[in-house]
Order: sequence, then structure tokens, then C-alpha cells
Amino acid sequence: MPTPTLDAVGFVVTDMARTLAFYRLLGLDFPEGADNEGHVETTLAGGIRLLFDTVAVIQSFSHYEPPAGGHRMGLAFRCVSPADVDAQFAALIEAGETSLKEPFDAFWGQRYAQVLDPDGNPVDLYAPLGVPTK
Repeated sequence: MPTPTLDAVGFVVTDMARTLAFYRLLGLDFPEGADNEGHVETTLAGGIRLLFDTVAVIQSFSHYEPPAGGHRMGLAFRCVSPADVDAQFAALIEAGETSLKEPFDAFWGQRYAQVLDPDGNPVDLYAPLGVPTK
């Protein structure tokens, strides 16, 4: 039997426009006019797709109740340099997003920060320490 290939990671979102605005700040590309769609996706480097579906779309074909008690998964974005972690974090906070962990030099050798996406999922920003700044 052939081994399945991981092709996509999906998120259920409560506000598509706000979610896309958040991820656009991180450099993801979405089609024009997608803010009012029930399903939107983008393909990342390496071919993995990120899928975003509204609660209504998911409930149209599956029993779905929003999870309680915290997030279920998160994403991590590698930045070009430690200074880029700070700049990306600042841009997200300036846009009104929520800080989970301000940038710091982690003992595991990364400049590291966390923000929450509009549905409360943690999004990590990181870069190896010692990478030249821009």
C-alpha cells in the first residue's frame, strides 16, 4: 500500500478577512477578493498548502464544535535574521495583533517570539542566533 503524502494543513477560522490580513503580514499570498470566501488556500514553498475554512463551511459537511481549553496547533515562521524576528513581531503588534511572548534570545539558540492569530492559535517567529542582521 502506498504511503500517503502530507499535502495540506487546515484551519477553521471565525473571521476570514481578519485571518487573511494577519497571514498576509507574514508574507503569505492569497487571491484578490478572498476575504469574503468560505474556503481559501495558499501553497507554501515546498508545496504544502495551508487551507482556511470558515466555521459555516466546515459545519456544512461535518459536525464541528469549536475547541475549548486552548489551541490545538500552531505555525512557526523562520525569519531571515534575529532583527527580522523583532521587525515581524513589531509589525504584527502595530497591526493590532496579540503578543503571546515578546522577542527574546532563547537558550536553544534562537531569537524567538510568539503572537496569536485571530483565532487564538500561536504563531512562532524565530531565527537562529548568530545570523548576520540585514
